[in-house]
Amino acid sequence: MKVSRIAATAALAGAGVLVLSGPAFAHVSVSAEGTAAKGGYATVNFKVPNERDNASTTKLEVSFPTDHPLASVMPQPVDGWTVKVTRSKLAKPLELHGEKISEAVSKVTWTATGKGVEPGFFQKFPLSVGQLPEDTDELVFKALQTYSNKEVVRWIEVPKDGAEEPDNPAPVLALSAATGGHHGGAAESAEPAEPAAAKTTTTAAEPADSSDTTARVLGVVGIVVGVAGVAYGVAGRRRTTV
Repeated sequence: MKVSRIAATAALAGAGVLVLSGPAFAHVSVSAEGTAAKGGYATVNFKVPNERDNASTTKLEVSFPTDHPLASVMPQPVDGWTVKVTRSKLAKPLELHGEKISEAVSKVTWTATGKGVEPGFFQKFPLSVGQLPEDTDELVFKALQTYSNKEVVRWIEVPKDGAEEPDNPAPVLALSAATGGHHGGAAESAEPAEPAAAKTTTTAAEPADSSDTTARVLGVVGIVVGVAGVAYGVAGRRRTTV
């Protein structure tokens, strides 16, 4: 009897932990493949888990930040899903690679053509994005997750520093420090340095070859002179002996 009560208590406690911890990990999130450096381009994945036991996720709508608009957004095809990229006019045009951009992506929508994300599974939705802003440490994307039973979960609450994570946090992409290797950055100006370095190496090698040849010639001459001296000395000794 006691064993049964202990087992029942443990089961209830475990279920309580799962219920309480559910919102902490089962939400729409975004992360970069590798790094998302300021001023560069990155491939990011929106990860969508299914939180329901009796319905599938059939649509994902991701709104892009208007305070830091992204001019370039390219989706990767996902089997069983269609994707639509929506662009909107910018209040203030962007300058990208010397050109002014008057439109930016405001929303990307994925819609299932089949069963969608079924219970017990998750799905990743990849995007290539850029040029990433240089004046912020993160980008906030608000997302709507629609289920097959018409339920809509709004992942739109912006997490705040020092506060507990909200029940429905919006996906947040952390940006790393800018590097010289990002597209359109210092890497381009550094590329011509390679031929210059090669030329310097070739030029420096020429005197080294000349010096080496001269040293070899002098060495051979020294050997010849040495041999001649030894022969002369031997001949002298023979004459003295005779």
